[in-house]
Amino acid sequence: MTQTQTIEAIYENGVLRPLQALPGLPENSKVKITIECEPAAQHPLQEFAGILSDEEASDLQRTIADEFEKIDSNGW
Repeated sequence: MTQTQTIEAIYENGVLRPLQALPGLPENSKVKITIECEPAAQHPLQEFAGILSDEEASDLQRTIADEFEKIDSNGW
């Protein structure tokens, strides 16, 4: 009889490690595994990558740094 389970696992150091126990699976059982990778979480700012030229990005960084220098941290 074929039994199907869907589990989550982590791949580390060349080994798949289940994130939970595998009930009903005896030690040394031979299994078939289908891999379905979850998409990596995208950084919230990733969608903006490449919008600014390097020169525009440098100008923006300088402007931000200049503005932060004007803040009186004692006024907070």
